[in-house]
Amino acid sequence: MATSKKSVYDFTVKDAKGQEVELSKYRGKVLLIVNVASQCGFTNSNYPELTTLYQKYKDQGLEILGFPSNQFNGQEPGSNEEIQEFVCTRFKAEYPVFAKVDVNGKNAEPLYSFLKASKGGILGDSIKWNFTKFLVDREGKVVDRYAPTTTPLSIEKDIKKLLGVA
Repeated sequence: MATSKKSVYDFTVKDAKGQEVELSKYRGKVLLIVNVASQCGFTNSNYPELTTLYQKYKDQGLEILGFPSNQFNGQEPGSNEEIQEFVCTRFKAEYPVFAKVDVNGKNAEPLYSFLKASKGGILGDSIKWNFTKFLVDREGKVVDRYAPTTTPLSIEKDIKKLLGVA
């Protein structure tokens, strides 16, 4: 299906309370978009590192957008409220974690269809697991895609480059 959407800013998503959020509100920011899960083997390493990156670079223009998904071994079974409680209490996440979405398949969140079409993975376009990361520049263009095994701190240099931070 062809889309007229040219950047991440053209999309609207739902927050954890079901309210629509226009991603254009992040225009001019560098975005790290991540499909997250609370019961994944990568949870305990990714969430603290995402929080570290956010605290370090939010004032320079970094936003991290978390999208919970239960499509991988049922590792995000909770409600949106339970997910918020988990990430905010256990991992002190200050960045937005949106409503639970599908990242693959016919019901995939349109934003994720755009991200995958912009930067396919090594094994095809579909998201293979939790904590796949997409780095988006200040113009809303997808710059890179990182595998779940790529830790957030290991892409810090790429984030700094887009932020223009030495």
